[in-house]
Amino acid sequence: MIEVKHVTKKYGNFIAVDDINFTINNDEVVGFLGPNGAGKSTTMNMITGYIEPTNGKIIVNDYDVSKDPKKVKRQIGYMPESTPLYNDLTVREFVNYMADLKYVKRKEKKEKVDKVLQDVGLTSVQKKLIRNLSRGYKQRVSMAGALIGDPKVLILDEPTVGLDPKQITEIRDLIRKLGKNHTVILSSHILSEVSQICERVIIINKGKVLAVDTPSNLEEKFEDENRIFVTVEDEQNKINKIAKKIKNLKSIEFIKDKNDGTKQYELVANKSTDLRKEIFNLFPKNDINILELKKSEITLEDAFLKLISQKETEAEEKKKKEEEKKAKREEELNKMSKKDRKEAIKQDKKDIKQKEKEEFNKHWEENRKREKEEKERIKEVKKKIKKGGKK
Repeated sequence: MIEVKHVTKKYGNFIAVDDINFTINNDEVVGFLGPNGAGKSTTMNMITGYIEPTNGKIIVNDYDVSKDPKKVKRQIGYMPESTPLYNDLTVREFVNYMADLKYVKRKEKKEKVDKVLQDVGLTSVQKKLIRNLSRGYKQRVSMAGALIGDPKVLILDEPTVGLDPKQITEIRDLIRKLGKNHTVILSSHILSEVSQICERVIIINKGKVLAVDTPSNLEEKFEDENRIFVTVEDEQNKINKIAKKIKNLKSIEFIKDKNDGTKQYELVANKSTDLRKEIFNLFPKNDINILELKKSEITLEDAFLKLISQKETEAEEKKKKEEEKKAKREEELNKMSKKDRKEAIKQDKKDIKQKEKEEFNKHWEENRKREKEEKERIKEVKKKIKKGGKK
């Protein structure tokens, strides 16, 4: 299990990750989504222990990343996007080398290397030089390097980038298989891929987590209309007149004439209206033959873009209100006498300091609560170890 609790990462005045929270369960495949510069890589680097958070805690399988970095790193297998490999080594030599780096016991090494090579489908090419492999097989070698050492957590950064359709399908199947025995974090720009593989997705933008949900739930949340594409035989061109009888219909739009003389239309109604029932009820009665009917469903990509746009609009509106408030206050101050203006500015500064103090106290109480929870967690872990529940 991975727990990210109130994690912030700052570089000077720049906030790369801003007070994020999420939990990833054991043997769960989770997609990590966001535009470029959203904070995905920073977050993954903090989970692996490569960089430290400015504030907050990250717990990986009961180990605190800041306090037990070596133990955390033993729990994690990381496959970076660039697939850094030693081209002069054979596949087996590379995986052996990675096993040595991860302190795999000598007497167990051969067996574990054999198993990893088999799991990722590299047994047949294990004696080949890495430089002579296709891009798809190189991705598999990188994944084998992440898998050796029996990590409980796998972090895969763009695992299918640059692959052909056949290779993409093979890597997707492999990730599904790995998800049965590993916790997997998958970062990808191919949202259809995430939708097919992942049980949940975490969407991050400008350092903030915007959503943590299943792909299907996100798609459903942003499906605000019911859209149907229908292909019909309509010799008398009755469809526009008949369609007006459909309850809650927002629009009907002609799409194209097909080669067989049929026509395709798009009908849009409220989300609550089942257009299919209305169409099947009305059209045949009015000599309009239905040849094809297809419901247009919102994709994870649509939901992602709508969510990002919605949050950015909210942020812009908030900023605009703050600027208007500031301008209004400045106007009020300018109307005051010099003495009153001086007193008002003094009071404004006091109010700002009071607000900052309240925020500080709030965060201090939250940190105190988290420290208490952490102490309780450590006690529980020690009890498990004492009872032999954890080696």
